[in-house]
Amino acid sequence: MLLTPEALESLRGRLIVSCQAYPGEPMRDPRTTAQVAASAVVGGAAAVRVQGLADVQHTRSAVEVPLIGLWKDGHDGVFITPTLRHAVAVANSGAHVVAIDGTRRDRPDGLTLAQTVAGIHAESHALVMADCGSFQDAAAAVEAGANLVGTTLAGYTGERPKTSGPDLDLLEEIAAAGFGVPLIAEGRIHSPAQARLALDAGAFAVVVGTAITHPATIAGWFVDALA
Repeated sequence: MLLTPEALESLRGRLIVSCQAYPGEPMRDPRTTAQVAASAVVGGAAAVRVQGLADVQHTRSAVEVPLIGLWKDGHDGVFITPTLRHAVAVANSGAHVVAIDGTRRDRPDGLTLAQTVAGIHAESHALVMADCGSFQDAAAAVEAGANLVGTTLAGYTGERPKTSGPDLDLLEEIAAAGFGVPLIAEGRIHSPAQARLALDAGAFAVVVGTAITHPATIAGWFVDALA
């Protein structure tokens, strides 16, 4: 499950598609997730991001691009792959990259972010993507050993206001710091134009989820516009 530096470099300037459905939705099925991911790859996605162990397993068999896996457990606070146990399980399910909460908040298992990252590296071949909410989070995540940092949690931790689109100011601030690890733009990227802006702001690659893979939300946008 080793993601080589060459394979990681191949994501530069490319689209990563997040394929997730919420509990109770018609598309909430690992087989459907894998099909959606495979369709995204046909459309040109260079990698996919998937939530849940079964979804990771099914998607790993369906695509040949790098797979970023995570495990959401809960709804508030630290719930994106919140513990080392969750992270190792995601890696063992086939993820090339494990996305974890990369904020400076206390983790449910009492481990520090650095201990969590070290544990993932020690127990698997997976890389670690730190989902951050601020510049301070990103700096701490890099110091902790994260292989990639993302703006996934910008606007959701109370440190920054929630922007209507991607947090371009945060992207520019992190990019200017030159941390030396790939910076992934993620969060509220709802159009190709916004994806381009995120890349121009300094992102290494761009994750788009809802605008591509969540029909209920996309339909709602059109319904609201027609109303």
